[in-house]
Amino acid sequence: MNIRRRRRLMVVVAILVGLGLATALVMYALRSNIDLFYTPSEILYGRGADHADKPHPGQQLRIGGIVMPGSVKRDPDTLAVQFKLYDANGVVGVTYVGILPDLFREGQGIVAEGILEDGNVIKARQVLAKHDAKYTPPEITNAMKKNPDDPALNMQTMQGEQQ
Repeated sequence: MNIRRRRRLMVVVAILVGLGLATALVMYALRSNIDLFYTPSEILYGRGADHADKPHPGQQLRIGGIVMPGSVKRDPDTLAVQFKLYDANGVVGVTYVGILPDLFREGQGIVAEGILEDGNVIKARQVLAKHDAKYTPPEITNAMKKNPDDPALNMQTMQGEQQ
């Protein structure tokens, strides 16, 4: 191989290594900004057939569910709000400090973005409610179809068993 071809080969290899390194660094930097979507039952029991994919405390995530009737508690002195989200098989708590959307109410489907804390509580930084009163995230709809019973009755039964 002559010197000219060797130089070209070295330049091509250097460019490929540089592109690979740049791609790896970008992917590593963006990893911390990814918010994965979970349902309440996936947070409690894990995701997948073997339930191995459970979020860990400190993880950023999005959670979608229905606001449990009777669970909304507002602090009269601040904008702090606590409520519970449920789906067909689980209930998790959410804390939020700020102004809730106008369409937020009990029995409404919402999506909360935040960080999972110990005790399966999400510290939300944003709460989203859709304008359509019949909106439910697709994951929640699928979870509800798996369990034909009334979810509110299901949650009351589960809470009674936990006490």
